[in-house]
Amino acid sequence: MTPAAHALAAIEILTAVEANHRPVASALKDWGTSHRFAGSGDRARIASIVYDALRSRASIAWRMGADAPRALVLGALAFVRGATADDLARAFADARHAPEPPTEAEASAIASASLDGAPAYVRGDYPEWLDGPLARAFGEDRAEEGEALARRAPLDIRVNALRADRPKVLRSLAHLNPVETPLSAFGLRIPLGDDGRGPPVQAEPAYQKGLFEVQDEGSQLAALVAGAAAGQQVVDLCAGAGGKTLALAAQMRNRGQLYAYDSDVRRLSPLHDRADRADVRNLQIRAPKGEADVLSDLRDRADLVLVDAPCTGTGTWRRNPDAKWRMRPGALEQRNLEQDEVLDAAAGLVKPGGRLVYVTCSVLKEENEDRVAAFRARRPDFAATPAAAAAVEAGLPQLAAFANAEGDALLLSPRRSDTDGFFVAVLRRT
Repeated sequence: MTPAAHALAAIEILTAVEANHRPVASALKDWGTSHRFAGSGDRARIASIVYDALRSRASIAWRMGADAPRALVLGALAFVRGATADDLARAFADARHAPEPPTEAEASAIASASLDGAPAYVRGDYPEWLDGPLARAFGEDRAEEGEALARRAPLDIRVNALRADRPKVLRSLAHLNPVETPLSAFGLRIPLGDDGRGPPVQAEPAYQKGLFEVQDEGSQLAALVAGAAAGQQVVDLCAGAGGKTLALAAQMRNRGQLYAYDSDVRRLSPLHDRADRADVRNLQIRAPKGEADVLSDLRDRADLVLVDAPCTGTGTWRRNPDAKWRMRPGALEQRNLEQDEVLDAAAGLVKPGGRLVYVTCSVLKEENEDRVAAFRARRPDFAATPAAAAAVEAGLPQLAAFANAEGDALLLSPRRSDTDGFFVAVLRRT
């Protein structure tokens, strides 16, 4: 397929998303099923255009004067990828399957439209209704924070200390040109290709041997700040597929006991194979069983309970730009109820002197500081550890630079730390 055909396909996919109110991933899959002549490389390039258009949807629409799928795709090619109107006109004219060349109005917008005078939510490429919550989190910097959340995410991996060290994995993946992550001592960052995607690292022999896992540096740091140690009793209460569970196991060096639980048994399914591949031997997976309390034997026993809480995922917009446009205010309210519930459940597992570490991949105070404050009002026996102290205790004093405004938690973001957005609060039961 030609680049012009890729652009035409991206317009078709965004049109289907708009018409049918479907998730982009589903629309991409359906398009690939009905266009089997498109190879994997073609599908990757088409998806990359679609996601570039969604990452910058608001600013593209402002500059193009329209938010129709065609305008978004032309804008993505121009403003994100640097094509001129003449470039697009030539490419479209020379291809059999292509959009119509840019109109005079479209060419003028591509050549001269700017974001001067645009409101923060346009410059930051996020829904207008989120301007208030993001202003609470970042103040006058919210547009710049949103802009950083609209860029492509890097491909980060975490070296599995149970099987390898960072120099060994660097050598194994030398052909992919990895570099060490600046904050996590276990992280490597691999350059993206021209299509905005990383190489298929899960096909690498080193991955099959369990030498590394795909994990954003911010997620790695959240697990490191949790500070699991050998010999402890540790609970990962919202384990999901187990990314942070495996990171905790590596910190524990397979000594002590690690428990992984999730309210949805389906999310836990991949963890079994992942733990085997990673050589994790101190893990118990506690799947829900109807009304039974499968964690009752752990009450008041855990040295550490990690709560990687369900959230809106605002910190991961770089990887899932479709989510920010599908998000509605009711989703935020629902997540707050779930966050309060899981915090209360976690508190009952922490022994006196133990720690509860609350993590979200959100940057919103409604899901972060507000939830911790409400929890501490209900449970005054939990005290917040200052962010700087938590960073030092984790052996990562440089993370103190990413303390939130109150100084009682860490707030990571693409603009602040060049990671996904994460909130990490360390609470100790007194």
